[in-house]
Amino acid sequence: MATQWLTPEERQAWAALTGLLIKLPTALDAAMARESGFTFFEYRVLSMLAEEADGTLRMSTLADRTNGSLSRLSHVVRRLEDQGMVRREGAPEDRRATNAILTEEGRRRVEATAPGHVDFVRDLVIDGATPDELETFARFGEGVLDRLESVSG
Repeated sequence: MATQWLTPEERQAWAALTGLLIKLPTALDAAMARESGFTFFEYRVLSMLAEEADGTLRMSTLADRTNGSLSRLSHVVRRLEDQGMVRREGAPEDRRATNAILTEEGRRRVEATAPGHVDFVRDLVIDGATPDELETFARFGEGVLDRLESVSG
């Protein structure tokens, strides 16, 4: 089968998306480092735990919610454990599973960091888009994530 080359419009869309993929993580990490000393992924881990009433998630569920691999998550949780933000323990309902548990210090730090992060995200992304654009972007992003899951999982 012959390669179907990108049209000029498709190349423009792809260039914009790849630029976003390259620049946004760097900007998020830099803002997060200034605000709290966390990487964006560390903040994401803490915030996903903070959204749970008991601050607890299985590591596999946490990996899914942060869109990270279990291996990457394990390294990050170990660093957060060393800082007293998270602890790990076996899941009582499944001895093969491990839970990540947000500590009081972790909750305090993520709650202190959240307002600055939300302001940054709002300024950088949300306030520059119409509601229709946000809805389209959400659908598009979810579709790409679903296709990525099907090729990698």
